[in-house]
Amino acid sequence: MKTSFISTSSISQTLRYQMMRMQVELAERQQEATTGRVADPGVTLGARAGVSFSMTRDIVRLESLIDANGLASGRLSATQNGLEQLGGIAQDMLEALTAASSGDSDPEIIRASAKQALEAMTSILNSNLNGEYLFAGINTDVKPLNDFTDPASPNKAQFDALFSAHFGFAQTDPAAENITAAEMAAFFDDLEASFMGAGWSDWSEASDQKITSRITLNETAETSTTANGPGMRRLAMATAALTDLMQIPLNDEALQTLYGRATALVGAAVADFAYAQSEVGLAETRVEEASERISSQIDLFNTLVTDLEGVDPFEAATKVNDLLTQIETAYALTARIQQLSLLRYL
Repeated sequence: MKTSFISTSSISQTLRYQMMRMQVELAERQQEATTGRVADPGVTLGARAGVSFSMTRDIVRLESLIDANGLASGRLSATQNGLEQLGGIAQDMLEALTAASSGDSDPEIIRASAKQALEAMTSILNSNLNGEYLFAGINTDVKPLNDFTDPASPNKAQFDALFSAHFGFAQTDPAAENITAAEMAAFFDDLEASFMGAGWSDWSEASDQKITSRITLNETAETSTTANGPGMRRLAMATAALTDLMQIPLNDEALQTLYGRATALVGAAVADFAYAQSEVGLAETRVEEASERISSQIDLFNTLVTDLEGVDPFEAATKVNDLLTQIETAYALTARIQQLSLLRYL
């Protein structure tokens, strides 16, 4: 006859292992009841887990694009606001010059208006958002525009050098009072060649290259503008010339030539700013539409992942309750078994 020995110790050990297993399963079922997804996709889905992991990775990548597009939208919005202000400055300057050309404004008022416009333009082009200069192109850590009103600035030195090279004397020389209309027009030709060409490097530290952002997985867009645009150059040229040259007591013919050339420049700048605004507006629309498409993709991927990994919340809650009941029963049995002893039996 074969005898089997069953000890209370072995029974307790078995129950302890079962409780540990049930506690692990309880944590998984509680996670499923909370998240609505299987606790371990690799085990539950098997070969299909790779599809789920791939879509989850795509969701994370798309969400990072949404965040990046939010930053780009903020930059574009601030840029658009700056361009709108520049357009307003140019329009006000144009109206003042139109009145001056008809003799309705004091030259000192025009010079003060030009200086104010130049200072406002410099302030706007040197504005920053989140520590990055908006109009610096890709040189976002460099202040774009030098201050012409600072006598030590390179653009003021350049203007003085151009004047001296063209006329053969400085603005403070008494001979400057005898500048003719033809000479003033020729000087503006030299100024335009410099401002619209390589000479602008003494004014601007900005990059010609704009910031290019990836707005979808396979689409990019320029999400900034630069202080090197033609509107900025023309407005700077006109206001700098008015600010500097109207300190000289010019004769009427030279003064009218100055007004005429400045008016043409500012008028062109108004159109340039309007065009720049349309470009930025187009970029804003593209970024917004891209974010909407990405959001739709994220929603689709989330639906597909839920279809693969989703669990019935009612069933998950029922399993949690069943496991809690089993664990409580196991604890009660363990307590009863621990109370068994040979002395109590005898």
